Amino acid sequence: MDLKKYKAIVFDCDGVILDSNVVKTEAYFRTAKNLGATDEQAQALVDYHVKLGGISRYHKFDWYLREVLKQAVTDEAIQVLLDEFSRELEEGLMHCTIADGLQELRDATAGIKWMILSGGDQQEIRDLFAKRKLADLFDGGLFGSPDNKDAVLAREKASGNLQLPALFIGDSKYDHEASTNAGLDFIFVSDWTEVPDWQDFCRENHICVEPNIRSLY
Repeated sequence: MDLKKYKAIVFDCDGVILDSNVVKTEAYFRTAKNLGATDEQAQALVDYHVKLGGISRYHKFDWYLREVLKQAVTDEAIQVLLDEFSRELEEGLMHCTIADGLQELRDATAGIKWMILSGGDQQEIRDLFAKRKLADLFDGGLFGSPDNKDAVLAREKASGNLQLPALFIGDSKYDHEASTNAGLDFIFVSDWTEVPDWQDFCRENHICVEPNIRSLY
């Protein structure tokens, strides 16, 4: 694939730029347990998180409260979960591995706008990338929840910040769905994905697969 034909490259964060999928999965389990869940309830949240990779944590906690805990979904209840999750997550994200070859790919695509589009909390992503000295690579911006990826892609296209042709690099089924809906080409990065049937999914949908960032150039 000729990357230089694109005006923009949009990257998912977890499992693409950072080896953080396992970090987030463990944080979901610990969050539930810390707030009084049984092992079974905590595992139900983890299973839902893995199934819906790339979907906002706001949606996952809404589901968890309604379907697992059988509690009313209130702003206060969601915020308690969000705060505990952020606390559990922070240290793991500061120390997880950064994709090898990221600077070299940035050099190879000079003049092409780079963006981050994560299912994670937007401010959390911006703070993390500033601390880990990654923010300057992404001149198109760093975006995340509570807006979902479909909404962000539509908004950034409408504003002119995201121009086609563009490429989305992700590691989840939702990444592929969002990119396709927005008219972006898509590459699935497989080394750190948590999608259990990714080989079948990519074959059935004729998706280009690369193992990691370094293999892109």
